[in-house]
Amino acid sequence: MILFEWLLDPANWSGPYGAPTLIWQHVVYTLAALLLASAIAVPIGLYVGHTRRGEFVIAGAANVLRALPSLGLIVLLVILFAPVFASDLAFIVPSLVVLILLAVPPIMTGTYSGVANANRAAVDAARGMGFTPLQVLLRVEIPCALPLIFSGLRGATLQVISTATIAAYVSLGGLGRLIIDGRAQNDYSQMAAGAILVALLALVVDLLIEFVAFATVSRGLTRRGTNRFSTVRRLLKPNRS
Repeated sequence: MILFEWLLDPANWSGPYGAPTLIWQHVVYTLAALLLASAIAVPIGLYVGHTRRGEFVIAGAANVLRALPSLGLIVLLVILFAPVFASDLAFIVPSLVVLILLAVPPIMTGTYSGVANANRAAVDAARGMGFTPLQVLLRVEIPCALPLIFSGLRGATLQVISTATIAAYVSLGGLGRLIIDGRAQNDYSQMAAGAILVALLALVVDLLIEFVAFATVSRGLTRRGTNRFSTVRRLLKPNRS
């Protein structure tokens, strides 16, 4: 019960340093990083997957970004940005940069792999029907790629949520405050509370993404044993207003 002492104290669930505020800050950091990373990674993944140009470059870039030491990089960026910004931006910008760099590889590779491995029968049928390259991408390749795109997004989300705790190392908010402050005070109950809340947040967000994927992805792409030609017909079926 000692490990749950912090969570069971009502005083820790209100005020500017309470759990709801810290959870909200953590969500904001995560959402901002994922949106900016998606704006970078998705277009690149779509282009490379559709044209098959730059496959070697995208693979190398993904491996390099994955190898970056997050904590060391955020400290280095804070040192570089501190003379530039006089406000909290000196800490917020480096934290977001690190989280974005962490989220780009799984989103980019998931998008690229999904488009590159789209159902070739559907792609060939669309081209045979006179679809333009853009129509093939939007109406065939992207729908076929959605399972892998969501898979990459889920991986990026879990990594960002877990790594966003390092933002507390440079005096920002979020659930990492519980871990950093708890360690400084030798308050293991507070540290355990931070770890538990981060894990629960990751689980809830992962289930939410899974639900969105289930509601968005065509059943023909998820059911085993589905006739591939039925999937082709579904993808190429004209939209009716």
